[in-house]
Amino acid sequence: MTTTDAAGETLAASVAPSADPGPSGVPTMFDVARLAGVSHQTVSRVLNDLSGVRASTRERVEKAIADLNYTPSPAARAMAKRRSGSIGLLQAGRPDYGPSNAALGFNEAARGAGYTVSQASMRDLDADTLTQEAHRLVLQRVEAIVLIAGEREAVEVLGGIDVGVPLVTVASEHAAGMHRVSIDQYAGARLATEHLIGLGHREIRHVVGPAESMDAAERRRGWNDALLAAGLPVILPIEGDWLAAGGYAAGLALVDDTAATAVFVGNDQMALGVLHAFRDAGVQVPGDVSIVGFDDIPEAAHFAPPLTTMRQDFDALGRDVMATVVDVLGQAATTRVDRVPELIERASTAAPRS
Repeated sequence: MTTTDAAGETLAASVAPSADPGPSGVPTMFDVARLAGVSHQTVSRVLNDLSGVRASTRERVEKAIADLNYTPSPAARAMAKRRSGSIGLLQAGRPDYGPSNAALGFNEAARGAGYTVSQASMRDLDADTLTQEAHRLVLQRVEAIVLIAGEREAVEVLGGIDVGVPLVTVASEHAAGMHRVSIDQYAGARLATEHLIGLGHREIRHVVGPAESMDAAERRRGWNDALLAAGLPVILPIEGDWLAAGGYAAGLALVDDTAATAVFVGNDQMALGVLHAFRDAGVQVPGDVSIVGFDDIPEAAHFAPPLTTMRQDFDALGRDVMATVVDVLGQAATTRVDRVPELIERASTAAPRS
């Protein structure tokens, strides 16, 4: 865990400092950061003689470097000392609507800031491949690396790599060793659930995304807490996979839940599957059950019935990522706000029948 002091330096959480290197016996930037009591980003700024580090902090980092006899990667040092005008982008996982559009927004913002983007994509997350691609980008002299991936394992893998350049990620959970940008999934899920509660629903179910997804976990937490705050029952969610087919299977299971009057579905694709299953079973939406989705994909307005959902501004998210990169590289100060999904009311929700 890290905090930022008034001077903008990133400080490590209070832990007992240790001069012992990691399991490999070769000291890393993270060992230096731990001994000096700062983040690895601050160590990187000291190594590359960048501004924004207090003299006392710089001395502490330099002493830790000397005590550990730490030598940074020559390739990373050479890259960091020489501006390349290039940013690395790593994408891991299926090309779903949200990550794909966030990547597009980032690419457009990077071009607008005068940067080129070197990109690597992988459909299935593999730790070794992700590590290799990160090092390949460093050898291409990128000034920073951006990760867009929904699975927490990808964030953990990249955050643990000592590459010598700033790392920025889109992540709805804590990202150790990285600068994090996100849309507030928890707040969005609470708003979706509170919308149903406000309509009078008291038995509200949830179709959750995959267990490894950070967004799915935050949306589940928001739904759970909204129900608890209203004194309503929390029934174990039905697990989905972000796909319409998974939503269809979840919908068939929900058909037998005669007490449920509303469903908060973890994304719009699964909501489409739930609507299909309900239609096949003769369940009327919203007459029998109301449905809220998440994302507001372009097709959501054309579902039958049109879907009430939470709109995420993925283009703005991509711009926020690039603004963070520019900020981290010390070229400009950028003001950003915490973004919260917007409720888009359509015909799939209504008050429950008496």
